[in-house]
Amino acid sequence: MANKKIQSALISVFYKDNLEPIIAQLKAQGVKIYSTGGTQKFIEEQGAEVIPVEELTGYPSIFGGRVKTLHPKIFGGILHRRDHEGDISQATEFGIPAIDLVIVDLYPFEETVASGASEADVIEKIDIGGISLIRAAAKNFKDVTIIASKAQYGELEERLKAQDGATTLEDRRYFAAQAFQVSSNYDTHIFNYFNRTENIPALKISESKSKGLRYGENPHQAAHFYGDLEELFDQLNGKELSYNNLVDVDAAVALIAEFKEETAFAILKHTNACGVALADSVKEAYQKAFAADTTSAFGGVLITNKNVDLAAAEEMHSLFFEVLIAPSFDEDALALLKGKKNRILLRQKIQIEGTKQIKTLLNGIIEQDKDLQTETKADFKVVTKVSPSDEEQNALVFAAKICKHTKSNTIILSNSNQLFASGVGQTSRVDALRQAIEKAKSFGFELKGAVMASDAFFPFPDCVEIASKEGITAVVQPGGSIKDQDSIDFCDARGMSMVMTGVRHFKH
Repeated sequence: MANKKIQSALISVFYKDNLEPIIAQLKAQGVKIYSTGGTQKFIEEQGAEVIPVEELTGYPSIFGGRVKTLHPKIFGGILHRRDHEGDISQATEFGIPAIDLVIVDLYPFEETVASGASEADVIEKIDIGGISLIRAAAKNFKDVTIIASKAQYGELEERLKAQDGATTLEDRRYFAAQAFQVSSNYDTHIFNYFNRTENIPALKISESKSKGLRYGENPHQAAHFYGDLEELFDQLNGKELSYNNLVDVDAAVALIAEFKEETAFAILKHTNACGVALADSVKEAYQKAFAADTTSAFGGVLITNKNVDLAAAEEMHSLFFEVLIAPSFDEDALALLKGKKNRILLRQKIQIEGTKQIKTLLNGIIEQDKDLQTETKADFKVVTKVSPSDEEQNALVFAAKICKHTKSNTIILSNSNQLFASGVGQTSRVDALRQAIEKAKSFGFELKGAVMASDAFFPFPDCVEIASKEGITAVVQPGGSIKDQDSIDFCDARGMSMVMTGVRHFKH
C-alpha cells in the first residue's frame, strides 16, 4: 500500500528537543511505542505507554549501553517485507512484531571532536546501533518510515497531522534519502577523524549545511554554497551573498590574515587586491588603499583587520562597494554604513583554519595543501652586493605578502605600507611589470625608491632592467632560474639589491 498507517514505532534519540508533539500524536493514534533508556523515560513523562526494548529482545542493555537494539527482534521487525509470504511467516514464527516508524538521532560525533575531547570520549560517540537502525529502516522504506535527525521532527509532525497518522510512499522515500544523507555524512566524519593520522589516500567530503545562491558566476549558472557561513560571519546588512561575492570574500579573508598586529586595509576586485595599506588608523589605511586604484575600487570587496569607527565609515561611505568585512563596528559607524540597504556588512568572528584546497578538474578532483607559508626577513637570502636597507626589507615583506595572494603571473610594486600597483594574471612577467608600472603612474605614484615582488623567478634579466629604469631599488623573488645570475649581475651593475626566498607562490 502506498499509504501506511503507523501502528508501531521504535524511538531511541540523543536529542529530545521538539519530540513532544510527535509523542502526543502517536499517543493519540494509539501507536505502540518501543524505546530505550533515557528516551523511554522521556516518553513516559509525556504520558505515553512504552514497551522497553529489553522486554522485546529478552536482553538488557549491556556493555555500558554499547548494545541495546542490536537484536533480530528489532531488526527483523524493521526489515521484514510486509508483502512477502516467507518474511511474514518467519516473523510470526519467531514472534517478531512489525515496526512501522523508527526515530533515531545519532550520538554527536562531530560536536565531540570539535570540543577537543579525548580520543576515548570521541570513540564512545561513534554510534553503532543508531546507524544500523537508520540503514535498516531506510532500506525498507516501502514499509517503514525513518526519521534520522532532530532536523526532521517538524516535517514528520506535519505529515502525521495532515494524513491522520499515515505516511505515503513518497514520504517514506524522501525520509529514506534524508536518512542515507545522515548516515553517509556521519561515516565520512568518522573516517576523516581517523585519517588525520593514517593518511589513507582517499578524499571524503560531506557538508550537510547548504545554501542556494541566486546564480553562479553568471546568471545562467545555478549555484549552491555548502558550509556554515554563520560560523565565520555575522551578516549585519545587505542582500544575500552571491557566488562571486563569496569567491571575493574568500580571497579577502585570506589576504588580510597575513597582517597580524598592524592596522591593515585591503580592497579587492575579482579576487585580486587593487589596494592594500597599513596605517595608524582604519580611516588612514582605507584612504591609502583607495588611492592605489580609485577606479577598480568601485564595486569592490573591502576588508580590514581592526574595528571600523565612525571616522573610517564616513570616509568610505560615499564609495559604492559590494561588501565590507571587519572584526567589529562601532554602533554609529554601523548605522551610517547601513544607509545603503544592499551593502553587505560582515562581522568576521573567527579565522579560517582549513589546510586543504579542493576543486573539480577534468573528470576528477584535485586537492592540495593550502599555501600557508609566508616569508619574513629571516627567509631572505641577499644575493647582490648591496643589501636592502631595513625600510626596504619591510617593504619587501609587505610586497611579498600581497604577491602571494595575486593571480600569476604577477608583479607587485609598493613601499613598506602601501601598494602602488600590481600586474596580475598576465601571460608573461614582463607584461605584468609593464602593467603595474603604467597603473602606478596613472594614479600618481613615484616609483623611485619603490620595491618589486615577483611570484616566481625571472627567466631573463629583462624585468630588473625595466624596474631599474623606473628607479626601483630592491627586489624579492623566489629564484631558481638557470639564468638567475644574469638578473643578479644586472642589479649589481645598477646598485640594486635583490633577495631570494626559495619559495614560489603561483596562484592560478
